[in-house]
Amino acid sequence: MSNLRQQFIEFSVSAGVLRFGEFKTKAGRLSPYFFNAGLFNNGSVLGKLADFYAQTLLDSGVEFDMLFGPAYKGITLASATAVSLAAKGHNVPFAFNRKEAKAHGEGGTMIGAKLEGRVVIIDDVISAGTSVRESVDLIRAAGATPCAVLIALDRMERSGPDEALSARSAVQEVSLNYNMPVISIANLNDLFEYISDAGTGAELSQYKSAVENYRNRYGAPA
Repeated sequence: MSNLRQQFIEFSVSAGVLRFGEFKTKAGRLSPYFFNAGLFNNGSVLGKLADFYAQTLLDSGVEFDMLFGPAYKGITLASATAVSLAAKGHNVPFAFNRKEAKAHGEGGTMIGAKLEGRVVIIDDVISAGTSVRESVDLIRAAGATPCAVLIALDRMERSGPDEALSARSAVQEVSLNYNMPVISIANLNDLFEYISDAGTGAELSQYKSAVENYRNRYGAPA
């Protein structure tokens, strides 16, 4: 696990965003961990989170011209990441959408810079891929090109029925369907490695077996 990935997992745990116990997912599965990016909710942690997004994007080598944040969580994430990128010497425009079209003033559903060139979609996680699909449609309709999706955590689990052992993960489906990379700051393997390391995640080692069992049962094929 890269140092950046390890730092992100540790940061998420310390911020109370990544928690361990027993949580029911949207798919009805009982997960031993839960990641809630909505809890990155003050200026200090949001700034650190944006730095992780920005550095991960730069390290990926993906060539891009601007950022797009799908409503609602993506709005803050794209805005903050643009600020962090500018501080790192990469000043790029960003845009985001409204859920409902505005009938007065400037009108429409888009806010920010004009969508053009190669656009990176920024969100917290990918569950069903609905947000990505809507974002891709908006970007293409504007004549721009969606070139990558950047998320915080890849759960790496099958998106289909539990009995469909060959099902892809939501991230794999998005990458395949839209022929573009999905970049994550960290993933389930990084999380497992963190709690398995007696030097860093010792206090969380009690959850190692549960996370491993969950990964074995629901993990998507590589």
